[in-house]
Amino acid sequence: MKVQVRGRNVEVTNALKEYVEKRLGKLVKYLDLIEEAQVTLTVEKDSHRVEVTIPINGIILRGEESTGDMYASIDLVVEKLEKQIERYKGRLYRRLGRQNTEVKAGDNKKEEDGPQIVRTKRFAMKPMSVDEAVMQMNLLGHSFFVFSNADTEKVNVVYRRKDGNYGLIEPEF
Repeated sequence: MKVQVRGRNVEVTNALKEYVEKRLGKLVKYLDLIEEAQVTLTVEKDSHRVEVTIPINGIILRGEESTGDMYASIDLVVEKLEKQIERYKGRLYRRLGRQNTEVKAGDNKKEEDGPQIVRTKRFAMKPMSVDEAVMQMNLLGHSFFVFSNADTEKVNVVYRRKDGNYGLIEPEF
């Protein structure tokens, strides 16, 4: 597995990089489809945060943990990813052969007045079912997910409600 490790406000030493590679390498025993992973290590005051993103055939596994120790954060994020893989393993294997989702950060634009758009994301929207969209939203750890509904061929939004259930927004013309 190819692991890219970046550091923000922290120097990524060889020992730290090797530890990350060793711990993430154990994820392959759960899911042999993993080819690459992006890891960002961040230090802010007493907080050591680790963010891991693993693209797998159009699905993105993502985990984030923050503690007072970088090595503990790495261990916790790997445990979180293991649980995600175990929970969704059957669904992940059924989705083989689909194209990858692309996410690109856009240009930052400044405005003098009011709130600003500080980030733009663009991604290829492949048709998927509502269940697949809910799974992808949960894997990303987001509270909503925009997708192209395979049944209606229209753009829909699935979101997590405060009561723990999910909502679906469909366009009406």
